[in-house]
Amino acid sequence: MPENDYDAFAAAYDADNEVNAWNAYYERPAILSLVGDVAGLRVLDAGCGGGAHAAALLDRGAILTGIDLSAGLLQIARRRLEGRARLLLADLNEPLPFEDGAFDLITASLVMHYLPDWSIPLLEFSRLLPQGGRLIFSTHHPFMDHHLTGKDNYFETYSFDETWQRGGKDIAMRFWHRPLHTMFDEIKSAGFQIDTLSEPQPDHRARTLFPEAYQSLTTKPRFLFFSTVKA
Repeated sequence: MPENDYDAFAAAYDADNEVNAWNAYYERPAILSLVGDVAGLRVLDAGCGGGAHAAALLDRGAILTGIDLSAGLLQIARRRLEGRARLLLADLNEPLPFEDGAFDLITASLVMHYLPDWSIPLLEFSRLLPQGGRLIFSTHHPFMDHHLTGKDNYFETYSFDETWQRGGKDIAMRFWHRPLHTMFDEIKSAGFQIDTLSEPQPDHRARTLFPEAYQSLTTKPRFLFFSTVKA
């Protein structure tokens, strides 16, 4: 099985994503807090997966388009969103099928760490936003990645592999570590200014629902959140 084949376990992944500590009680609330008021805004949800973020954005009044590389996850999103959003199959490693300035806000939830090169998606995101448009995204915290991989050189950009267990299957996953200064440099090179860098705490409800995960999320780096503006 190739790595990152979300079609192979789309239903199991989406079901877990809905309720687990890392997504439902940490990442998703943090992204939505940074997004704020989106009523009437044209929003691109890049890497929309099964549509959990998209549903919340639509409920807040966004005019939403979602893209993902997994046809299986997009099928789940279509069922969830019931025609309220435009959903397309697209690859963030390639130019995106939208006109310049097509969106007011772009969100990219836990997708950038799958990409070997940030310059392509970041330049595309910049093209798709007007001046003052916002890009908000989450990614693996580089201190988490480097600690887990055991690699020697934190300052390198390198790939590493993990095996996930979902739906009774072993799933091969590949991610990319990049040091913090490289993230900043690539964001700046694409024409964005960072207005918020967040290392949030989980939702307090996770303390009783997922005590072990809560302990980990409140004491160790996990994800990193950027709120940026096109200059």
